Amino acid sequence: MRTALVTGSAGFIGFHLCQRLLGTGYKVIGLDALTDYYDVALKARRQGILSKSEHFSAINERIEIPGHLTALMAEHRPDIIVHLAAQAGVRYSIDNPRSYLDSNIAGTFELLEAARKTPPQHLLIASTSSVFGANTALPYAETDKADLQMSFYAATKKATEAMAHSYAHLYDIPTTMFRFFTVYGPWGRPDMALFKFTRAILEGRPIDVYNHGDMRRDFTYIDDLVEGICLLIDAVPKRPNDGQVEPGDSLSPVAPWRVVNIGNSNAVQLTDFIDAIEAAIGKPAQRNLLPMQPGDVPATWADASLLNRLTGYQPRTDIRHGVAKFVAWYRDYYGV
Repeated sequence: MRTALVTGSAGFIGFHLCQRLLGTGYKVIGLDALTDYYDVALKARRQGILSKSEHFSAINERIEIPGHLTALMAEHRPDIIVHLAAQAGVRYSIDNPRSYLDSNIAGTFELLEAARKTPPQHLLIASTSSVFGANTALPYAETDKADLQMSFYAATKKATEAMAHSYAHLYDIPTTMFRFFTVYGPWGRPDMALFKFTRAILEGRPIDVYNHGDMRRDFTYIDDLVEGICLLIDAVPKRPNDGQVEPGDSLSPVAPWRVVNIGNSNAVQLTDFIDAIEAAIGKPAQRNLLPMQPGDVPATWADASLLNRLTGYQPRTDIRHGVAKFVAWYRDYYGV
């Protein structure tokens, strides 16, 4: 039985990933601080479901505590590590940037140090489409420049990509960074638009629609994302012997390190997304049209051809199907 360490295991993505890994025969060690950035009860419910498996071990601790991850990995010696723990949210990073410095930068440093001392077969680390920042060339490819981040959240994620590359180069740690594109689905985060819109519409309150709805997002259904991560586990990057990399591949010429987009490869207009929510609920939204918020970008769109090239997989879930699944979960969970 292979052992996986998943940081952020009680989070939205971590919860679904742990379920999938447990279902495919892994022993899973889940590390999560259960922070109060959003509803702790929701995180505890996720963790409680995972803990029903005899092959799941929950550890509630902060990743940035010096030496904690080093001791944990030395004890359990995980075969793979999926690092999802992070302070999330573009807008919150404007109000509370230090939490991003502590969790995203210091926490990832602790993980890299632990991986240096107890190397896994494969280290997989979450990044974000937000690192593309002011880049206007769509769809985003992994080989595009990503130097102009527009939020501190995005800046910390770009920093973790660079940090991981240096450790992969110096200590030969096979590392895959994956960039997420607006993930949604059941058990989602309350700070995300789908959750907030669904709650407001059901309660008869208006929803805030930024940039007057003229925004596009590559909405990626949670099951598609988890499938992509699981397939990438076995797509272990190798350092090129001659420093040569095939065109279109983000593999480093000097390290066993690669960055991969996981997205639906379809930019959906925000107004169409809201239409899908209204259709699933059976009730129209009261739309409060507002200007663009600081740190936000007008569009994201993934070129996921590298994911397909490495794994043969392409996310395909239609937005109306995915939104309906979320709304059904929300009604059930909150008894609406």
